[in-house]
Amino acid sequence: MASLHDDIERVLWTEEEISARVSEIGTAVTADLEGSSAGVVFVGVATGAFLFLADLVRRVGRLPVEVDFVRAESYGSGTESNGAPRITCDVKVDLRGKHVLLVEDIVDSGNTLSCLISHLEAKGASSVSVCTFLDKPARRKVHFKLVGDGKFYRGFEIL
Repeated sequence: MASLHDDIERVLWTEEEISARVSEIGTAVTADLEGSSAGVVFVGVATGAFLFLADLVRRVGRLPVEVDFVRAESYGSGTESNGAPRITCDVKVDLRGKHVLLVEDIVDSGNTLSCLISHLEAKGASSVSVCTFLDKPARRKVHFKLVGDGKFYRGFEIL
């Protein structure tokens, strides 16, 4: 009988390494946003960031946070990005005057992220930070600009 993991060539990070890194990010986010009088909203991108977002929210300590999701698509019916993302499902939480932490599973070209940052800024966020589980800076085509006191948090860098 074949094992569930027979198709895995090698493990990049163990469960323990991932958990430790998420805890480090949670501690950094807590320290950076602690004491803020504005609200904090964690916005997960699509469904890919769901598990990372859930783990991160559990590790932000004493911060009172709201959670919402946004979906942006740039693939249409194909598998190659057309480079022009569009919002297909928007956040429901009022972002005016709040700190937003946009949580991604992977940042690649930067196209979608740049679009989402602009979108959240237009909704009145006082700052927009980004937290990604995986970052592929070598593939970056768009260098996104964070909003206000926004920061960039990354779990792991990959090629």
